[in-house]
Amino acid sequence: MADSTGTGPIRVLIADNKTLFRDGIANLVAAQPDLEIVGSVEGAATANEQIRQIKPDIVLLGWAADAPASQRIFAAIHEGKLATRTILIIAEDGKEDIVEAVRMGCSGVVPRNTSTELLLKSIRKVHAGEIWLDRMSTADVIRRLAKKGNTNVAARQGIREHGAALSTREREIVGLIAQGFKNKDMAERLFISEQTVKNHLHNIFDKLGVSDRLELALYAIHHKLHDGA
Repeated sequence: MADSTGTGPIRVLIADNKTLFRDGIANLVAAQPDLEIVGSVEGAATANEQIRQIKPDIVLLGWAADAPASQRIFAAIHEGKLATRTILIIAEDGKEDIVEAVRMGCSGVVPRNTSTELLLKSIRKVHAGEIWLDRMSTADVIRRLAKKGNTNVAARQGIREHGAALSTREREIVGLIAQGFKNKDMAERLFISEQTVKNHLHNIFDKLGVSDRLELALYAIHHKLHDGA
């Protein structure tokens, strides 16, 4: 069966040093009519070679974002200007990898103990061009970004790129979103109604091409707009 684009099944490569894990994921994915396993490797060198040769749609990575193996794969995809998108499969205690993973170009982060349904959904969503963060709330991610100390810079730089499209009020709201403010808090701070905040958010998302707070925060990281003013 073809995928939603009608161009064939979504081609998936699995990269992890645990054979049992790779085999389990491979069997799961291969059972789906719209997905196809095109490789299963245990080392970064082999993974990079396979990625360059096969050019899979999706790579499922079983290493932490800051592991040398993951970094080599992210770099290979970036340097090769490949359309391949990556999903990082992390341990439950590895949530601190999320910001680093997205910064390096990862499109999805999924815990190892996630459900079969959500793993398959993440593959399809990421292939469709979305960012997937399983079981992570917007507030959680934004708080992690804030701890980096770069969130306000990221927001300013994101605005700078599309500055002509945003009004002064919209810029204020983007700055507050980057700091983790909720609609009610923003309304009180700006002396406007929550509905007005929602209206502004709708306009901001439309202008910047994002769908929610989380994507707005990740936009800055994903486009490497957070590394300095």
